[in-house]
Amino acid sequence: MFQMEVTQTISEGLHREFRIVIGADDLDARLTNRLTEMQGSMHLKGFRPGKAPVSYLKKTFGKRVMGEIVEQAVSETSQKAVSDHALKPAFPPQVDYVSSVEEVVGGKTNLEFTVRVDLMPEFELADITSLKVQKLASDVVDADVDTALERLAEQARTYSVRPEGAPAEDKDAVTMDFVGRVNGEEFAGGKAEDFNLVLGSGQLIAGFEEQLVGAKAGEERLVKVTFPADYPDAKLAGQPAEFTVQVKEVKVPDALTLDDELAQKLGVPSLSVLRDRVRDQLKLDFTRASRMHLKRRLLDALDAEHSFPLPEAMVAREFEMIWDQVQAELKREGRTAADEGKTEDELRDEYRKIAERRVRLGLVLARIGEQNGITVSPDELQRAIMTRARQYQGHEQEAFNFYSTNPQAQAEIRAPIFEEKVVDFIAELAQITERKVDRETLFLDPDEADAKLKAADEAA
Repeated sequence: MFQMEVTQTISEGLHREFRIVIGADDLDARLTNRLTEMQGSMHLKGFRPGKAPVSYLKKTFGKRVMGEIVEQAVSETSQKAVSDHALKPAFPPQVDYVSSVEEVVGGKTNLEFTVRVDLMPEFELADITSLKVQKLASDVVDADVDTALERLAEQARTYSVRPEGAPAEDKDAVTMDFVGRVNGEEFAGGKAEDFNLVLGSGQLIAGFEEQLVGAKAGEERLVKVTFPADYPDAKLAGQPAEFTVQVKEVKVPDALTLDDELAQKLGVPSLSVLRDRVRDQLKLDFTRASRMHLKRRLLDALDAEHSFPLPEAMVAREFEMIWDQVQAELKREGRTAADEGKTEDELRDEYRKIAERRVRLGLVLARIGEQNGITVSPDELQRAIMTRARQYQGHEQEAFNFYSTNPQAQAEIRAPIFEEKVVDFIAELAQITERKVDRETLFLDPDEADAKLKAADEAA
């Protein structure tokens, strides 16, 4: 063990700092010992095997070997400072060199550095059994099944070519080539051939499809539109554009029928079997939506019950990740904080609070999982890795190997599985009451659903 002088310089809240000094004599002695150990295996030009003097080895290899010794010294002594003070770091200790590393490696000065440690907070868990949460639920009714069947039928709808010279009507399918220009110049993504479009589907920019109603096969039309102000490509957002459209074919939709023939077209023996399968799928969708609301409300309840200091490094890292995503999204949309009706400082403060909530809940969920023996089994992790790998079509094996051998990547996959298991555990113990809502409310964003229900309660 290195001979070191340790002085605690800061002890504030969850933050600790230490000043550590290791003498140059100690480092030099270790260098000499290390080179002596290496001497016997050295085969150097001009010397008999294993007979090169240590002084020569120090001159030739001293800086490299001393660099290794310094790294080892920093790692061992910083860890010892943490263990000697019985600290529980939230992150690996961060090191800042005080002395010049080059001078230390050159044997000219003591090794002096500071160790910064953010600690895990100590807190008491709230009584999970006292949490009171409302669960939103909705029943699948025949109208839901009918709507889903009509949607399937629409997706499987066939079209017949209109007679020559017949104009396109709303809901018709049009096959076309087009070229778009802004300020007379073509732009990326503004050109296509044999593009199929159902008029009135809203697939293209507002105003585009309406201008093709009445078009005939073989006709050329000039379509004028304006890109929305919030269009993802900032260069096109709010810009007027012209599209030269060559209409190649106009087709009328065939009659839509819900019958056994439709079911067989979808690979199901009969309409009744298709209805049952659609109903079962809708029940799964409703259950997932209900659980999404329940999870959000459970997390809200947990957050309300816990208040404790947070490790600054954890919050800073979480905020940086969130803020980078926010900035990238604003840049992509050509927007600024002012477009959100806030200053940048106000926006940063808002997302800082979100980062704090995520860190706080992450610590609470981790503690609940730890205290109740909740883990992610190797089989669960393996299945999740296989599922993730299948997303990389054509590169499944490479992706599987990457996730199977990369601990950090595995941690990324394990974290949401662990969170879901802990949430399920909490849901079993919390006091949950069910509230029936309509389908529309069930599939709203949790914040929108809460606002809607609050307004309904106040109006009642």
